[in-house]
Amino acid sequence: MVELFAKLVIGHAIADYWMQSDALAKMKNRNRDSSAFAPPGQVIQAVWPYALTAHALMHGAVVWAITGSMALGIAETVAHWLIDFGKCENWYGMHADQSMHIGCKVAWMAMA
Repeated sequence: MVELFAKLVIGHAIADYWMQSDALAKMKNRNRDSSAFAPPGQVIQAVWPYALTAHALMHGAVVWAITGSMALGIAETVAHWLIDFGKCENWYGMHADQSMHIGCKVAWMAMA
């Protein structure tokens, strides 16, 4: 159990910090100006749903790879999307965000 928890937390750290570019971190927030991400001459469009979903899918893939459970990978994708959406809405800060993510890892560990 300790080894699985360590793998899930390390996987989270890799996906949330190393794999997430600065551009993705900005694009996933619907409250940020997305005009900087449109090529010159292109109509400005909302990119946050794609960016947030891509980021959440990365986390789901990590959980799936570690646990071998597609269901837990899907659960992680959904949970990560919702948690990060709330953070981007300023409903809570980074400490609560990271605590909720780690809480999910405890839940996945219990279900694995």
